Amino acid sequence: MATKVHMEALSPTMEEGQIVGWLKSEGDVVANGDILAEIETDKATMELVARGDGILRRILLQAGAAAPIGEVIGVIAAADEDISDIVGAGGASSSESTEAPAAAESAGAPTEPSTSAAQAVQAPQASSAEVSGAQDAGGRVKASPLARKLAEEAGLDLSAVAGSGPGGRVVKRDVEEARSAGGGRAAGVAQGSAQAPAAGAPPAGRAPAAPAPQPWSDAGATEGFDALNVSQMRKTIARRLTESLSPVPHFFLTVEIDMARVQSARSSVNELLAGSGDKVSVNDFVLKATAAALAKHPECNSAWHDDHIRRFHHVHIGVAVAVDDGLITPVVKHADRKGIVQISREVREMAGRAREKRLSPDEYTGSNFSVSNLGMFGIREFTAIINPPEAGILAVGAVE
Repeated sequence: MATKVHMEALSPTMEEGQIVGWLKSEGDVVANGDILAEIETDKATMELVARGDGILRRILLQAGAAAPIGEVIGVIAAADEDISDIVGAGGASSSESTEAPAAAESAGAPTEPSTSAAQAVQAPQASSAEVSGAQDAGGRVKASPLARKLAEEAGLDLSAVAGSGPGGRVVKRDVEEARSAGGGRAAGVAQGSAQAPAAGAPPAGRAPAAPAPQPWSDAGATEGFDALNVSQMRKTIARRLTESLSPVPHFFLTVEIDMARVQSARSSVNELLAGSGDKVSVNDFVLKATAAALAKHPECNSAWHDDHIRRFHHVHIGVAVAVDDGLITPVVKHADRKGIVQISREVREMAGRAREKRLSPDEYTGSNFSVSNLGMFGIREFTAIINPPEAGILAVGAVE
């Protein structure tokens, strides 16, 4: 019996995933538990495993594309099993989709741009038969929920977007490429109209000499922009920050701390650790002090849950770590019971794997309180945003 490969929820806060790369190819034999692909979630890169035995008959979502949780992205089945009801009439395999343009070219037929962005630009001139190919029996354009949402936000008509998904279904990638192509086409029209000769212009050969450009002139200057795709982490950060700042009542307190004794203690500890490969930072002392304060003041070591307050018996601290795509918070579990050296080792090790997107979900979830330190950049004071449902966050500035 055929097994559908779904986009699975690989992290607690994941809503959609992006294919980093398939580790199996169409036609490969797979067993239950084999790693099929690497998926970028909102926090890390996770492994998607097979949930059945057989042959990977179809890959329905290529590397770089994203899909919401639950969407079918592949099919595992026996070699002679009929899977047309799963992939749909238009569910061509990756090998078939790449062989088609090559066959047309070898036959001498004119080739069209293969990207759905180019198809989207041509869509307004497509015949009604071509457009109806992406519609269901009721005349409704076939599109994923995420694609519909993005199209609505961008003001795009889905019937004018060529779908690259199974059965001509419009997916997120198609909307993004159509939006980018539409912007580029509009710019081209604007440039073309600007270059067109004005009505009543003098004939060629009798045109007056153009005045010399002045130093302050913007002649020759161009305008434009780059449309950059957003990673799953960036999308989640944007959503979470908005969700946090709107309903959570923030109030901010600032205090200056004399760090002279901490600096002295840090120097002494690092002297003792010389030769061991360990070295503690000011941030490690801050984390240890925060853990001790949370254990002493359980009102801050709490979380809001609509109809009750959850006061924790343990102290788990999230440590904000900057990565290329944004921010992630590895969690130091039971920080109040650990020494500064152990905290330092854990933070350094998890921060390294966080930058490689190799943290497991339990390593970046479950914190009771967070610490964000920008002091190393010379920032004296900043406003951190609470990570719900935590009760607070400590923003640490520079040591002077």
